[in-house]
Amino acid sequence: MSGYRARARYLLVSPKKVRPVADLVRGKRYPEAVAILEHMPQKGARLIKKVIDSAAANALYLNKNLDEDMLYVKELRVDDGPRLKRLWPRSHGRADILLKRMSHITVVVDELPQKG
Repeated sequence: MSGYRARARYLLVSPKKVRPVADLVRGKRYPEAVAILEHMPQKGARLIKKVIDSAAANALYLNKNLDEDMLYVKELRVDDGPRLKRLWPRSHGRADILLKRMSHITVVVDELPQKG
């Protein structure tokens, strides 16, 4: 896997809520993806933006010849993490299990392919 990677693991937000946000920025240029995410109200947008910024910072640190405008979001994955199990009291001494789902977000940014 080529490109520059960043991961955020064990985020306390359901992957089902983050994936629609991830679909909006997958494959977009870095500045465009950040602009989209900054104007979204979802918690997942904030988390994805942090990971994309981290991957871009890794790219710019490791390759001094790169510019932010030359980067694009090559890969963006939202995977399931572990689940926290909590008890939810019900009537007559019973209990339901409440699953608090976690996510792992993986972002790979790379240089735009040169036209030629």
